[in-house]
Amino acid sequence: MSIRTRKVHILIFDDVDVLDFCGPFEVFSVAGRRHGNEPFQVCTLAPDLRPVTARGGLSINPSYSIADAPDSDLLLVPGGPGTRDLIRDEITLAWTKAKAKETELVLSVCSGALVLGRAGLLNGLKATTHCDAIDELRSAAPTADVKATARVVDNGNVVLSAGVSAGIDLALYVVGRLIGSDIAKETARYIEYDWRDPVTRID
Repeated sequence: MSIRTRKVHILIFDDVDVLDFCGPFEVFSVAGRRHGNEPFQVCTLAPDLRPVTARGGLSINPSYSIADAPDSDLLLVPGGPGTRDLIRDEITLAWTKAKAKETELVLSVCSGALVLGRAGLLNGLKATTHCDAIDELRSAAPTADVKATARVVDNGNVVLSAGVSAGIDLALYVVGRLIGSDIAKETARYIEYDWRDPVTRID
């Protein structure tokens, strides 16, 4: 069965949590590939093209800057300590808000939800984030219905997860929603991720 390819862009920045973006990157990169399909093309982008230094010192060269990024179908904003600077970056916030209008899905992992909140993308929606950032999320998105214990929250075109490893659950959930639960389960098996009862993790 032929599956159309969706472009997934992951926003990275200094002090981004590594697993926040690498977990979803791995899921989207391998999903469906062993069946001859390419459901997702994944790349990174950043506020500018200089190397990004992730939490722990990992250096990453983004594929694009936000100024030259091509169109995408999915935009994912991960978390990490660097989000506290990002939520004061008016250029990136404006870009995120504008990009959200053009994409099929906007996703956040961990404190990436703070960026969506500050960009005005969570008004009146359900939301979640890292367990240690719940109060910050309530401040960043005062009209959002914050689900402090949710693993994954689906608002239709905006899907959020709790912290760090929960980004893998988010990506598998989105794979299942877009191209089928069988492929999501097979992807979880391939990466040897213990993904149990995913429906119970959706609030």
